[in-house]
Amino acid sequence: MRVITLEEHITFPELVEQLPQEAKDRHYLSKSPAIQRMVPKLADVDGERLRSMDENGITMQVLSVAGEGADLLNPSDGPAFAKRYNDAIAERIAPHPDRFKAFAHLPTTNPQAAADELERTVKNYGFCGALINGLTNDEFLDNEKYAPIFARAEQLDVPIYLHPGLPPKAVFDAYYTKLPKQAGPFLSIAGWGWHSETALHTLRLIVSGTLDKYPNLKLIIGHMGEMLPMMMVRSDKMFGVDHGGVNQRSIIQTLRDQVYITTSGLFTLPPLQVAIDTFGIDNIMFSIDYPFSTNEQGRQYLESMQLKPGDLEKISHGNADKLLKLV
Repeated sequence: MRVITLEEHITFPELVEQLPQEAKDRHYLSKSPAIQRMVPKLADVDGERLRSMDENGITMQVLSVAGEGADLLNPSDGPAFAKRYNDAIAERIAPHPDRFKAFAHLPTTNPQAAADELERTVKNYGFCGALINGLTNDEFLDNEKYAPIFARAEQLDVPIYLHPGLPPKAVFDAYYTKLPKQAGPFLSIAGWGWHSETALHTLRLIVSGTLDKYPNLKLIIGHMGEMLPMMMVRSDKMFGVDHGGVNQRSIIQTLRDQVYITTSGLFTLPPLQVAIDTFGIDNIMFSIDYPFSTNEQGRQYLESMQLKPGDLEKISHGNADKLLKLV
């Protein structure tokens, strides 16, 4: 069976080293021993990564940059750095066109340049869209300044993958400090904070009217919908009381129209069933979150799904093939 995964990460240390120290210091997670142990796996494309894909029946990974990047740079320096990163990705995946695709790395501190870089990578390299890691300068993407990115993605008919990022310092200090040992940092990321913030980010794009402005834009969010499958009815009900006339559609309808979710990093069946019941089978795509999760975990999970063959094919590759135009 053809298997596509699309929240699979890379980091090229030789490019990270080009960042100024101030930018690297802002990304506190990169200093953790756990992330440092991941550096060789993140830097690898066609060595252990490809062998693991072969051993676990992964047909294709869509790669995206994790960690420090152009979003930490000022509007003048970000575009050139993003271009170097995307050129390096394109060069590394070029020998394996049937095994790897990529999401563009964008200089989001310069939204117009980010839109141009998205177009360059889509047209020149066949990239599948872009992945954006959380907030930019502590700002959500519903800020009007980021409109060029959404407008260009809609024009190019490619999705934006909205991925978690590190919380702003004020949020971290208020929510995740005064806890024992490393509980605070872990709670701020994969333990809870990443997922709630990405859900909030998605809801802001809806209730601000941003997605209504770009009705053909497609968003992707990971980790089985970042809590939204469970909460979407409640959110929709609350805004149904008085949404201020901003939105043309309900929250539920907008999510089903424009948001796709991946299974990345969640390997139990109950959340999948909730996602199917809420978002629908056509909006769900298989992903693993390599190398932070293993291909072995992901493959075992895929094989455990108790779905009709046609639905399993949609999740394993069909929905991704259609959205990303892979076939």
